[in-house]
Amino acid sequence: MRPDKIVLASNNAGKVKEINEVLANLDIDVIPQSEFDVDEVEETGASFVENALIKARHASKLTTLPAIADDSGIEVSALGGQPGIYSARYAGVGASDEDNLQKLITNIQDYPEEKRTARYVCVMVYLRHANDPVPIISQGFWEGRLLTEPAGSNGFGYDPIFYLDEQQCTSAELTAETKNALSHRGKALRQLVSTLTETYR
Repeated sequence: MRPDKIVLASNNAGKVKEINEVLANLDIDVIPQSEFDVDEVEETGASFVENALIKARHASKLTTLPAIADDSGIEVSALGGQPGIYSARYAGVGASDEDNLQKLITNIQDYPEEKRTARYVCVMVYLRHANDPVPIISQGFWEGRLLTEPAGSNGFGYDPIFYLDEQQCTSAELTAETKNALSHRGKALRQLVSTLTETYR
């Protein structure tokens, strides 16, 4: 049976808007967990999938609604895949986007340009209920390379140094519409929605 409401295990208004737009055809309302006074849960997983499931199970358990959660980050080849699942707290717990960005610039600045390849990763999960043994899992990737001088103000996180050769600009210089079409999160979301559409049509 198709749900009419899904809780999003995030308080990010941009994510809520984006997911609601993509799910509009299914008549499912996506509500951020903050509207149910659900707080952030500690991400103790060793992978993007584990962290996304931890967040989704927490939100679903406290609201008794189906849940969507994602976990995403940036992997830098020259740094052995770091910061990876620690992208949001690369410079320490409570670090700002700017702190994380500056730490990454410091750690890659001695590498030549061709060695600064990176990719954004997003894993998104859907749970019918908190104990769902068969979650729907989707993933998206976005390939780029890193600059050592930030450019652009439209994005967040590492977007100002994530350079896209085919666009000739950084992720932070793209319009929101273009970014949603190209990004790791956009790809993972469309994959998830495609599966949900098949499941609930």
